[in-house]
Amino acid sequence: MSCMSPASSPAVWHLPLPDLSGIRAVVTGANSGLGLVTARELARAGAHVVLACRDLLKGDAALGQIRVGVPGADVALLRLDLADLASVRAFTDELMGTAPGLDRLVNNARVMTIPRRTTADGFELQLGTNHLGHFALTARLMPALLGHGPARVVTVSSFMHTTGHLNRDDLMGERSYRPWRAYGQAKLANLLFATELQRRAEAVSAPLLSLAAHPGYASTNLQAVGPRMSGSRLGAVMASIGNRLFAQPAAAGALPTLRAATDPDVHGFTYFGPGGLFAMRGAPVPGARTSRAARNAADAAWLWQRSAELTGVQPVL
Repeated sequence: MSCMSPASSPAVWHLPLPDLSGIRAVVTGANSGLGLVTARELARAGAHVVLACRDLLKGDAALGQIRVGVPGADVALLRLDLADLASVRAFTDELMGTAPGLDRLVNNARVMTIPRRTTADGFELQLGTNHLGHFALTARLMPALLGHGPARVVTVSSFMHTTGHLNRDDLMGERSYRPWRAYGQAKLANLLFATELQRRAEAVSAPLLSLAAHPGYASTNLQAVGPRMSGSRLGAVMASIGNRLFAQPAAAGALPTLRAATDPDVHGFTYFGPGGLFAMRGAPVPGARTSRAARNAADAAWLWQRSAELTGVQPVL
C-alpha cells in the first residue's frame, strides 16, 4: 500500500483502501477520535461497519457525521461498555443475533492516565477497559470471526507500552497505583494479547490474523481526560497545547489501524505505526518498535489465562 502526503498539509497522509464490499466490521470507541475516523474510512471503502459505543447519544452523532461525509454508508450503532462485562455479553448477543459472521474486529476504545477507578466488575479501569473488556469481546465474538472466512482482529496499543511492566503480583494496582504506570501496563497487555492470539490461531491453522497498531502522537480528547478527572486545570491546558503544537491529527493517527485492517500483503502478527519522526507521526508502516516486555511469550501466555479467569470467558482458540 502506498501513502501520499498532500503538499498543502504534509502531516496528513492518504491511505488508499481496497474495496471492502461484503466485509462486516466492528469498531469499538467509534464515537470520536481514532475510532470515528477508522469507522468512517472502512465504510467509505464499502464495509458494513458497526459502531460500538458506550454513550449512545455520542454514537448517534457520530453515525450522523459518517452518513453526511459518506453518503450511502452502511453503518449501524450498538451500545458497548467495555468496563462492564454484562454489557459486553449483551453486545455480542445482539450483534451475533443480527448476522452470524464478522470479518474485522477493531479493538480501539481506551481510557488514558486517569485516577484510580474500577469497572462494574471491580477491575482497575484502565486495564479493565483497554484490555480485559476487549479480551472478553474478542473471545465472545470468536465463533463469528472463525466462521466467516479469513478474519482480522486489530488491537490498538500505544508507543507508551514501552514504559509498561506486567505486574503479576498487583495487576489491578491495589497496593500501588500511578496513572501513567497503569496506562503503560494496559497498553503492554494489548500487545501481549495480540501476539498470543496470533500464536494460538497459527497453532490450530485458524483463518484469523491478529494485528496491532499505534497512532503515534495523535490529537484526540483522551490526553485531557485524566488531568480533568484529577482536578488539574493546568494539566488539561498543557495537554491541549501539546496536541495543538506537536500531535498529528486523528485522521493521520488512525492510518496504522486502517492499514492493519486492510493491507492485503500482511501475514502473521504485524505491528503498524507511523514511520516519521520518532515514530510519532507520518505514514503508517509495518514493524513498529516493541519492547522486550511485549515479546515475553511467558507473560503473554500467563496474561491470556489470567484474563480468561477474571472475565469468565474462555476463547475457543
